[in-house]
Amino acid sequence: MKDKETTLEEIKNIAIHFRDERDWKQFHTPKDLAIDIAVEAGELLEHFRFRTNEDVVGLLDNPKTKKEMSHELADCLFGILLMADECDIDLASIFKEKMAVLHKKYPLEKSKGVNKKYTEL
Repeated sequence: MKDKETTLEEIKNIAIHFRDERDWKQFHTPKDLAIDIAVEAGELLEHFRFRTNEDVVGLLDNPKTKKEMSHELADCLFGILLMADECDIDLASIFKEKMAVLHKKYPLEKSKGVNKKYTEL
């Protein structure tokens, strides 16, 4: 399974099937899924804590640590997919909508090469 060959719907269905086989839907309220996403993001951040950008590049060059980081990122995605299902959110549509909002907040002529919040542009 590769990004170029797989739809968002396909991976969402894989996550839902995994959850449903285990009868875990009862534990996946929006609140609990939001907490799960934050916890998993925190576990991903542990790989960056007290490290320089150069250190992180070194971690990504190591197949073992890159795999560990990848699994944490996948755990975040798992929670996001299940929360989208639970809240009846079409991720592709809302992502497209959000990108339109960001284009307005961060017009290219003001934001290119600048790392300021839109309120400071």
